[in-house]
Amino acid sequence: MVELPSKVHLTSHPVCVRIRGPSVYEDEKQRTWLHLFMETGGVLQVRLHQEDIPSGYIPLTISLLTSSTMPLMWKIQPGNQYLDCMFWFWCIVHHIREDNMEEMVLELMKDL
Repeated sequence: MVELPSKVHLTSHPVCVRIRGPSVYEDEKQRTWLHLFMETGGVLQVRLHQEDIPSGYIPLTISLLTSSTMPLMWKIQPGNQYLDCMFWFWCIVHHIREDNMEEMVLELMKDL
C-alpha cells in the first residue's frame, strides 16, 4: 500500500533566522535553512527550506551578492510576519512540513 505524503501547516515559526554562510541561514535551534530568492510579478519572495547541514560544511564568509540581496536576519513579529535588519516586514505566505521536510515562504510587504 502506498502512503500519501503528510502535509501539515505549521503555526510555530522560528523566532530568529540569521545568515550563517552563503545561501545558508540558521535559526535559534541551530537548524539550518537554505534559501531561494524569487521575484514574480514584482513581488519579492524568499523560500526557506530546512535542511540539516553539518557546521563544518558551511563556509563562514558571506558573499557580497548574498549580503546585498538577502537580509542578514529575520525576527518574528506578531501577526505572522518577520522584521528584517533593514526594518522591512515579510509576511509568512506558508510554513509547512511535508514528509519531515520543512519549508517556509516569506513575501516582502511593500505597504503596511
